[in-house]
Amino acid sequence: MSQLKFADSLARLGTESAFTVLARAQSLAASGRDIINLGIGQPDFQTPAHIVEAGIKALRDGHHGYTPANGIPALREAVAADLHRRHAVEVNPDNVVVVPGGKPTMFFAMLMFGQPGVEIMYPNPGFPIYESMIRYTGATPIPIALEEEKGFVFSAKAVLSQITPATRLIIINSPANPTGGVTPRAEIDAFVAGLADHPHVALLSDEIYSQMLYGGRDHVSLLQYPEIRDRLIMLDGWSKTYAMTGWRLGYAVWPDTAVGHVTRLAINDHSCVNAAAQYAGLAALSGPQDAVTQMMSAFDARRALIVEALNSLPGVRCMDPAGAFYAFANVSGTGMTAREAQDRFLDGAGVATVAGTSFGSYGEGFLRFSYANSAENISEAVRRIRTIL
Repeated sequence: MSQLKFADSLARLGTESAFTVLARAQSLAASGRDIINLGIGQPDFQTPAHIVEAGIKALRDGHHGYTPANGIPALREAVAADLHRRHAVEVNPDNVVVVPGGKPTMFFAMLMFGQPGVEIMYPNPGFPIYESMIRYTGATPIPIALEEEKGFVFSAKAVLSQITPATRLIIINSPANPTGGVTPRAEIDAFVAGLADHPHVALLSDEIYSQMLYGGRDHVSLLQYPEIRDRLIMLDGWSKTYAMTGWRLGYAVWPDTAVGHVTRLAINDHSCVNAAAQYAGLAALSGPQDAVTQMMSAFDARRALIVEALNSLPGVRCMDPAGAFYAFANVSGTGMTAREAQDRFLDGAGVATVAGTSFGSYGEGFLRFSYANSAENISEAVRRIRTIL
């Protein structure tokens, strides 16, 4: 019998429950059940054809080898140009590091700043990998409570009051997963102003949903605040905006003092990003944006549909999400916990959702519904849930 002894740190590593729900839903579907998946957070659209063709062309043109660890120069230049176009900011391409998805940036940031004895603040409910990676490094996770009655946006005053001498990193996510909350500019202004009293604190701004806003809202990027650029890590990528989740392609803008560190981490971790995927990403940024506009128009219509439908269910209420493609519904009125509702809707109604507690303790009483699915499936899913309730 094996007597392997694993590192203690593995016990601190969590997971992303959306993938657990996905596996369960796929297992039920394989057994013959008709399952509607409103759990997984990925667009149900295909990657636009011109992007796919660019990836194929890259392979045919012989781009089969290693690339620079931080990404091909043309792609990093395109990222800088795109950020200037969207946010009116100047970014040095040398500060852009391309990575395989969004998670490596998170992990590298945690590894840089996380260790026993320090604190890292993160949104709760929030993307579960934040807390998981914080704990893995041995740092203490300090939740930033996002509350329904406040629109699931953080309070600058509350966040600033939580900073201690042990705080090393604060994670901000707007538009947010799982809530769809979008922090208004006034709150971010106040937050950035207050950070002047805490020069020892670094920032990770997760802006992966930056182009997914509704109601005419404009995205507020932390890159627009020059006073914090020397300690800001801004994360974005292609997965959500261009329906490229499987391409595994993301990037971050790093401060001068961190670029060397993150490049070495990248070399140790994955060497470089898939070459063909990078050329596809270049085509996404430099090519037509019609597909993005069409996808967001569809999401906006689905958002209205699912919010109205969920609010018609007994014991359920749902705020109108301002961004991303998630409805974070309060199901506490059903008498079920978040996990009980998740399991009952999947097993009894064939509808996959994700319990709010998968995103942190403050998610109790809520379910995340992804409306990255057809209007027909959304309507049918809510009809099935109604029969259960």
